[in-house]
Amino acid sequence: MRATVLVDNIGNEEVRGEWGLSFFIEYGEHRLLLDAGASGLFAENAEALGISLENVDIAVLSHAHYDHADGMERFFEINAGAKLYLRDSCGENCYKKEGPLWKYIGIRNGLLEKYRDRLAPVSGDLELDGGIWLIAHHTKDLDKIGKMERMYRKSPEGWLTDCFDHEQSLVFDTEEGLVIFNSCSHGGADHIIREVSAAFGGKKVKALVGGFHLHNKSEEYVRAFSERIRAAGVEQIYTGHCTGEEAYRILREELGDMARQLKAGLVMEL
Repeated sequence: MRATVLVDNIGNEEVRGEWGLSFFIEYGEHRLLLDAGASGLFAENAEALGISLENVDIAVLSHAHYDHADGMERFFEINAGAKLYLRDSCGENCYKKEGPLWKYIGIRNGLLEKYRDRLAPVSGDLELDGGIWLIAHHTKDLDKIGKMERMYRKSPEGWLTDCFDHEQSLVFDTEEGLVIFNSCSHGGADHIIREVSAAFGGKKVKALVGGFHLHNKSEEYVRAFSERIRAAGVEQIYTGHCTGEEAYRILREELGDMARQLKAGLVMEL
């Protein structure tokens, strides 16, 4: 399996970065796009890297936040056929409470309706094709994390604490072990490792790739988190975006070469 980072917070002279995440993944006969960042930048970077988004046959949205979803309109303009697989609970309704203000952090209004014919809503766990899976959260009480993060969803009944049921993991069941992509891991990367491994009968997790949402966590929290990751038996983690620079520094201190930095243009052989 070969995965290329099209967008991350960190860029370089060849490919620029933005607050967002996007991956191009080659697995067997399939070409997948996981997320599309916050703009059309992922497509510009793909072109600079010689990657044809027209050949993508499976697109996946990790969760219903703008920095992963809003570039999808550009993808639909470039690619005429691939369906976008997203949780059936995805809506344009995600907010973060910042002091007295409600900041909208969801999918751009109108995008889901405009491209409804391209969407493939998913309920539960789903095998897309041989060894390619979408795994839902199976951990209870994730709304407690939503409350801690001050993340909510707007509904006709009022404000609901986000339980992240709009988040999913893209999982590859390989001979060497499971490779998990979860772009922000709002439900907790340690929870995700456990729930995905359990879905495959306790199979080893070879690699976890994505953001871990540690940019707003204390040093003590990140060090304890590192120990939970080590105890889970994961061989490799690649992380960036919402993990944050300081948290990544601590992860490297605690986990050494097991932890590697995502950045736009990075190619991973997994």
